Amino acid sequence: MPRLPLTVRLTGWYVLASAVLLLGMAAFMSAAITRHFSELDRDTLQDKIHLVQGLAAHAASWEQLRERLHVALQNHPGLYVRIDAGPGPALYAPADVEFPPTLLQQAPSAIHDNALVNWHDGHASYQGIAAPLSGPALPDQTRVIAAIDTAHHAHFLADLHQSLWLYLLLGVGVSGLLGWWAARAGLRPLRRMQAQAQRVTAHRLDQRMDVEAIPPELANLAHSLNDMLQRLQGDFERLSDFSSDLAHELRTPLNNLLTQTEVVLSRSRELGTYRDTLASNREELQRLARTVSDMLLLAKAENGSLAIPHPTTIDLAHEVQALFDFYEALAEDRQVRLVLQGQAQVTGDALMLRRAIGNLLSNALRHAQAHSDIVVQLQPHPEGGVHIGVRNQGDTIAPDVLPRLFDRFFRADKARVHLDSDGAGLGLSITQAIAQAHGGRVHASSLAGCNTFTIELPSHPRP
Repeated sequence: MPRLPLTVRLTGWYVLASAVLLLGMAAFMSAAITRHFSELDRDTLQDKIHLVQGLAAHAASWEQLRERLHVALQNHPGLYVRIDAGPGPALYAPADVEFPPTLLQQAPSAIHDNALVNWHDGHASYQGIAAPLSGPALPDQTRVIAAIDTAHHAHFLADLHQSLWLYLLLGVGVSGLLGWWAARAGLRPLRRMQAQAQRVTAHRLDQRMDVEAIPPELANLAHSLNDMLQRLQGDFERLSDFSSDLAHELRTPLNNLLTQTEVVLSRSRELGTYRDTLASNREELQRLARTVSDMLLLAKAENGSLAIPHPTTIDLAHEVQALFDFYEALAEDRQVRLVLQGQAQVTGDALMLRRAIGNLLSNALRHAQAHSDIVVQLQPHPEGGVHIGVRNQGDTIAPDVLPRLFDRFFRADKARVHLDSDGAGLGLSITQAIAQAHGGRVHASSLAGCNTFTIELPSHPRP
């Protein structure tokens, strides 16, 4: 099927609907007029048969009846009467009309019981009806047949049909023009939306559809397009920030590697110096490797391919305690106490969940106030699943920063004053990816210096 423009399609449907309606109207008019003419002819024939029956009832002889019939019918052109008393010759018959066998063989009965018989004789058209006839001058089983010439009706109907066809063609043509104009006018909001969409570029993602100027039928489409543009603008801004942050994160270790290598190679040095330089380079390469590995993990998460290879039942309290043992030295150095509250079990990947909780613990240790507690609370949910909350005392996080904490490379501290941190700003993003891989989610809250990061997990990971 060719891809026709929407204006052409709407015009075609409009013309088709108009043609069907006009054809229906023409057929109804033709049928109504034909039925009306048939009723008029039936009434006329019934009146003439009653006239003939009245003449036959009062005629003393056949000659008197014949004379009265001739006088009564001579002023009615187009009316023909036949009287017969059996299969033999007719007692009275017109000379210029041949009655059909169907009408001649019709059994005489009440006038209303017999249907009109239609026939054609050359270019002439007739309708006739038969009825019983009795009188003093007539034998038994005599009947009368009355017929009327309907040629004038046929000519009228032919002219009417010709006029209706001309009106139909004219009406279809006019409806086509009106349909094209209506389609063009009705699709004008779509053309405005198209023009608005064409103004959207990578540098002008703030363009939006004017919903108030669009008909209600297109309002939902405009809202959907605006939502799509809003998501695209947000994704584009995050991608721009991500590209900038990624370049920053990779530039520093690469510059360090390049500078140290150039300095060492500038002149001959002792073996220990080369060894120290290689050790330093190894640290920078490990940092780059971790960043690349984390980026690959996040890419898998975004593509939906971060799967749980072997889900098992995990004792979360045991995993948290193992993390406490790992971070114990750092907690003592920062004068922070690690506290575990509650017990819970969940089905998932132990290594992935340990990494997710470890990222939250590392983040809490980095920002916790001295002489405070970091509390890890394990709380089974009444409807199934578990909530893992990591709470610390520190600076209050601004409300506008909370939704972006889990963006890649995002740092609330733009000056990057935490120079003792070797993270690349991907820890919370990885935690979110791991939670989503298990069918859960992660969110943060901050109130009066109490910062809480919560992982919500179902009892069983999604398939």
